[in-house]
Amino acid sequence: MSDELRQIIPQPPAAADETFAAYQATSEFYREISYRQEFERYCQWYYMTAERHRQDLKKMKREVNIFSWFRWGSR
Repeated sequence: MSDELRQIIPQPPAAADETFAAYQATSEFYREISYRQEFERYCQWYYMTAERHRQDLKKMKREVNIFSWFRWGSR
């Protein structure tokens, strides 16, 4: 490139690359934190739902099975 063009076209500062890299790393970090928090909330919801279903199943096992009265020839 000729000297005239080098004077016209400014060179990008080296700090811009470092700033962009820092911004990108920070963005990825916060995205990862958000993902992990959402996953933790999902896990808590899942475990609470599973426990509630286990309690419902225990309760259902103690109840009388009305549908067994209507089965034909199963015994």
